[in-house]
Amino acid sequence: MGGVFAIQPSLDPCLERCLDCLIPKALYICQLEDNLIALEAERDRLKAVHTDWTQMIMTAEEGPGMSRSKLIDGWLLRVEALTKEVELLIARGPREKARLCLGGCCSMNISASYKFGKRVDKVLNEVKELTGQRDIQEVAYKRPVEPVVERPSELTLGFKTMLDNVWSYLDEEEPVCIIGVYGMGGVGKTTLLTHINNKFLDSSKKVDVVIWITVSKDFTLERVQEDIGKRMGFFNEQWKEKSFQEKAVDILNGMRKKKFVLLLDDMWERVDLVKMGVPLPSRQKGSKVVFTTRSKEVCGQMDAEKIIYLKPLAWEIAWELFQEKIGEETLHIHPEIPRLAHDIAKKCQGLPLALITIARAMASRRTLQEWNHAVEVLSNPTSDFHGMWDNVFTILKYSYDSLPNDKIKSCFLYCTLFPRNFKIFKSDLIAYWMCEEFWDEYDNGSSANDKGHHIMGVLVRACLLEDEGDYVKMHDVIRDMGLRIACNCARTKETNLVQAGALLIEAPEARKWEHIKRMSLMENSIRVLTEVPTCPELFTLFLCHNPNLVMIRGDFFRSMKALTVLDLSKTGIQELPSGISDMVSLQYLNISYTVINQLPAGLMRLEKLKYLNLEHNENLYMIPKQLVRSLSRLQALRMLGCGPVHYPQAKDNLLSDGVCVKELQCLENLNRLSITVRCASALQSFFSTHKLRSCVEAISLENFSSSVSLNISWLANMQHLLTCPNSLNINSNMARTERQAVGNLHNSTILRTRCFNNLQEVRVRKCFQLRDLTWLILVPNLTVLEVTMCRNLEEIISVEQLGFVGKILNPFARLQVLELHDLPQMKRIYPSILPFPFLKKIEVFNCPMLKKVPLGSNSAKGRKVVIEADDHWWNGVEWENRETKAAFSRFYFRRIELQPSHMFGMLGSR
Repeated sequence: MGGVFAIQPSLDPCLERCLDCLIPKALYICQLEDNLIALEAERDRLKAVHTDWTQMIMTAEEGPGMSRSKLIDGWLLRVEALTKEVELLIARGPREKARLCLGGCCSMNISASYKFGKRVDKVLNEVKELTGQRDIQEVAYKRPVEPVVERPSELTLGFKTMLDNVWSYLDEEEPVCIIGVYGMGGVGKTTLLTHINNKFLDSSKKVDVVIWITVSKDFTLERVQEDIGKRMGFFNEQWKEKSFQEKAVDILNGMRKKKFVLLLDDMWERVDLVKMGVPLPSRQKGSKVVFTTRSKEVCGQMDAEKIIYLKPLAWEIAWELFQEKIGEETLHIHPEIPRLAHDIAKKCQGLPLALITIARAMASRRTLQEWNHAVEVLSNPTSDFHGMWDNVFTILKYSYDSLPNDKIKSCFLYCTLFPRNFKIFKSDLIAYWMCEEFWDEYDNGSSANDKGHHIMGVLVRACLLEDEGDYVKMHDVIRDMGLRIACNCARTKETNLVQAGALLIEAPEARKWEHIKRMSLMENSIRVLTEVPTCPELFTLFLCHNPNLVMIRGDFFRSMKALTVLDLSKTGIQELPSGISDMVSLQYLNISYTVINQLPAGLMRLEKLKYLNLEHNENLYMIPKQLVRSLSRLQALRMLGCGPVHYPQAKDNLLSDGVCVKELQCLENLNRLSITVRCASALQSFFSTHKLRSCVEAISLENFSSSVSLNISWLANMQHLLTCPNSLNINSNMARTERQAVGNLHNSTILRTRCFNNLQEVRVRKCFQLRDLTWLILVPNLTVLEVTMCRNLEEIISVEQLGFVGKILNPFARLQVLELHDLPQMKRIYPSILPFPFLKKIEVFNCPMLKKVPLGSNSAKGRKVVIEADDHWWNGVEWENRETKAAFSRFYFRRIELQPSHMFGMLGSR
């Protein structure tokens, strides 16, 4: 017995340890059914918590610049993974419960039930932990502002050069900080700005933030400020409640610490950046502002330091773009389609929006008939070609709608009367507008002229007209849009009939004229006007540029009582119809470049006439005396080249000596005059009359006798002298007189005033005794100089007479065109190299003694100067160095040699 009791104490601890090990494991089996039930319940709770958190995250992320926190992101990932495992365990539960026995306290497979029960217990605790987790303070946080947000863009041909140009000004070292890009609607300004934005994504030019704002026509400062705030990360509920000024302070404090690029697209008027809180960019920070607009005027209002004009695409690129959008398959499905496609693309004149719109519409048209129909429809601006109105004209019309007032809109629509691609002479256009009375009548003619130039400037700056020096031009697509607008206006009050350049050989039927207010039949081949129309409402009639028009019926104008503008220039008519005197409302009459030989006395009845153009009527030998005097309201009279060179000296002829001057003196309202003077007495009378001197714009002196000398200082007294556009024939005495005038160059007053400030063009022809033209040193704004057939001319500017003056004055500072023809003694243009900053073209022909030209390595820098000459002269020129010759050789064109006799014919046709 003693031995038995001695063993007992050593067994109890061992048993206890076994029980400690077995009981917890047995509990995994015994509690399996309860744990599975609890797991399902916790799963449902976890799903509910997950739904609540998800909603909170979605709400938080709706705020601009907000992202979910990494903690909540981790929690969501754990929930997703654990939920999958819970579902697997619950699905396996029935099979595991089937193994249990002895009331669930034991298992037929103890090992398997133990492992499953243990896993259920562990997952249950993990689910409880996730469900009860409350230590995540923020579900979302304000993320840092992204430097660049990529914008969707389509790669468009032809933008690389312009993109590189604008991009160069975004360099940190470039002093330009505000850049304005302007151009007509549909030319690709937004596309260009988009590519600039996206180029920052992989650019070495590092910026803190690139901000894109679409301004649009109906913008408000508040809306633009909010868009900037969003991009800067300020936009939340608290920021929304702030005032405009408080938001401006936030934007200022945020942006002035950053190097930013602000891109403003589609601006229609000035946007006050400072008022919104945007700090003005400075070179020190390297920040930039780039904006696009249709108006050059906006560029000035925004203080743009660099203004870039986005032109339509060059033809080669436009054609490539058009072919790309049509597709090779469609383009070559019929041998005639490429030719038709070429014609259609030409009509777009390089406007990308029109090219793409039309090309996409034509891409699915596979028959020749469909293409022929498209050409026909596109030739009629009022036709509705698929997509043109919605996608092109509506966009362009915004520019028209934004014009300041209805009068300027009427001036724009008036320009649609001219043919496609037609260069409209500015002074003619202003005269049309004035006589149509598109603005209030001015007592001062120069004020009305200034008003016309202002309106033209508004249209040019709005990219509705293109400025080409003395002319303006309208883009074909803009013209089509304007004609479409005019067509819509016709349904209410305005009716225009435009068939300019329509290849007509007959005028429209008389019945079509009845309700027309403006008709343009320019540039056609109409021969006769024999049918008398009834058109009492007609205001404007353009019959000009019809060279085959030789006869107008006498009573053709009988019903045109309201007609105010009549242009018959460049027609073949030999006489004016007698019925022209019935047009009592006529204010504008142009019969220049016709073969009319005399004016009817009935013109005296045109008491309202303000503008009369008789220029270059070389057959006009008779203007009845008292005719011009009777036109008391006349403001502009053009008589340059009017009348034959040798005209009859009849005393009742206005073209006779002195008669013209006397009648012109009677015109109290005259403020614009161009005239040819052919005799000494008339010239003397003319220069002695202040009234006439003050209104001369152009004068030509022809066929003076050998006994006459001319003092050029007379010309300097003319206040409005712009050009001397025809022959200036001066005899041998001129050399003496001119030297006397040039000898006074040492006078400081003459040097300061430069005498001929308004003179822009000088043409000197057949002045056989002339030896130099040194007086041109007094013409600072000279743009065109032509010297022809002056056989004794040796120099343009004389070294002997110039003296030290050449160092003080800068001759030819604005010269654009220099033409030297048939000057056998010409040795020198100017004694030293000149900069020629505006030079475009030089023509030299039959000047064998001219071996040097004043062109050097720094002349015409950055300009393409076209030089036309014969090879013999070109090869004999002595250049400053080889580099200079190489630079100007790129644009040298060989001119075909002509005999001097041919030159007479050329001069006569100019």
